[in-house]
Amino acid sequence: MANASPVARPAVLSDLIPGSRVRDLALVAGGAALTGLAAQLTFPMWPVPVTGQTFAVVLVGAALGMNRAALSMALYMLVGVAGVPWFQGGTSGLGGPTIGYVIGFIAAAAIVGRLAERGGDRTVLRTAGTMVLGNLTIYAFGLPVLMAVTGLGLGGALAAGVIPFLAGDALKIAVAAGLLPAAWKLSGR
Repeated sequence: MANASPVARPAVLSDLIPGSRVRDLALVAGGAALTGLAAQLTFPMWPVPVTGQTFAVVLVGAALGMNRAALSMALYMLVGVAGVPWFQGGTSGLGGPTIGYVIGFIAAAAIVGRLAERGGDRTVLRTAGTMVLGNLTIYAFGLPVLMAVTGLGLGGALAAGVIPFLAGDALKIAVAAGLLPAAWKLSGR
């Protein structure tokens, strides 16, 4: 009598979708497109606008897992640098005070994705912690570039590129902390 092979536990939500390479390519492209759409939800501020991008980045990270999420954000950045106007406010290209944040999206998506693969999106508290780490990663990349491009010192860069976003990030984290565990419950896993 042959042993029945155990059913693999999905690491992230996208693993619930059947498929392989074609699915992965579609998910990577879809995550990049979602981030591009979220970038158009903009509230202008100088030098860094408030957008929906960071919310999309952490959701893509949690839903796709480390590798697909990092590829998705790399695709988002490369296509935007190549000229597709899907960075914040319909911009594109390399440079400017926000490019460091965009570079940070790749690392943040990878970190959030890896934590999600280890169950970091299954409970409200874990999801909140996972999303906080993702946001801190984005700031860690964005802040030094903001300082270099604008000439702001650390205090000025924190005042312009971090502090105004903390309340919005807290709201985005709260929404994600409610959505992701609920999605797992709905999936029956």
